[in-house]
Amino acid sequence: MPYFSIVIPSFNAAATIRDTLAGLQVQTCADWEAIVVDDGSTDATRTLVRAAAATDARIQLVQNPGKGPSAARNFGAMEHARGEVIAFCDADDIWHPEKLSQLRAIFRQGAVDGAYGQIGFFRASPADASVFSTVPPQDLSIAMLLGENPVCTMSNFAVRRRVFAASGGFDEAMVHNEDLEWLIRLVGGGARVTGANSLHTYYRTSVGGLSTDLDAMRAGRQQAIATAAGFGVVPSAASHAIHHRYLARRSLRLNAGRTYALKQTVLGILQSPRGFFSPFRRGGLTLAGAVLAPFLPGPLRRTLFSR
Repeated sequence: MPYFSIVIPSFNAAATIRDTLAGLQVQTCADWEAIVVDDGSTDATRTLVRAAAATDARIQLVQNPGKGPSAARNFGAMEHARGEVIAFCDADDIWHPEKLSQLRAIFRQGAVDGAYGQIGFFRASPADASVFSTVPPQDLSIAMLLGENPVCTMSNFAVRRRVFAASGGFDEAMVHNEDLEWLIRLVGGGARVTGANSLHTYYRTSVGGLSTDLDAMRAGRQQAIATAAGFGVVPSAASHAIHHRYLARRSLRLNAGRTYALKQTVLGILQSPRGFFSPFRRGGLTLAGAVLAPFLPGPLRRTLFSR
């Protein structure tokens, strides 16, 4: 049996799926299987995956009997995965070659149920990444998830298969932020999740849909908050402020709409000035960037918000 089962939901990913699969094939840890769960693609996605599978028996293509990435992840993880650890990857992201080797070392410590690493944000090529996420030193908590979620994307997460099964998987009825809601259930149920302060995932950004994505993240957070309440965790005003700061910073990192960052900054400061400006440098730079964003050159804006 492979040590890792990599579950890749895909829909019309012909432009990117070859790069994603190539990123798996250059992993320094070769003990994996990849399960590409197609969600009814109408482009060449399935043809490209079959071609890759013909030359690499570790890759397989299956059809999602449901609809949407949550159903696809659940189907791949619960019905097809054989590995001890499930690692999720989206069909447009790329992994650092050392990712699986580092994850294997983490999981072999024995006391870890889930793990994630640092993300590099890119548009054309991973080599262009100059913006990176921050990985906190402490284990993941519900309070952290309700603030500035350090996992950021499911492409950056791995979990023991038995732990995923016990969690019940993703809520397929949720349209947005189903990953955050599941992470809250996972951690709330007692799973220990740790972060590795090393680059694991290259996240492909798309400015065109970013502001819509950020709005969806904010709206979907309400159901995640309701789930957190079931574990006795209610977000503080500071957590709300940190979340608004997170949305503002992500908007600034990726050069989204001119006013989105400022709107989130104002909302965050109104929720909790102390939370927004903790630490002061992070909050202060966010405020300055939100005000000056329309006038700052793109390279300077990316440098200011690179972490």
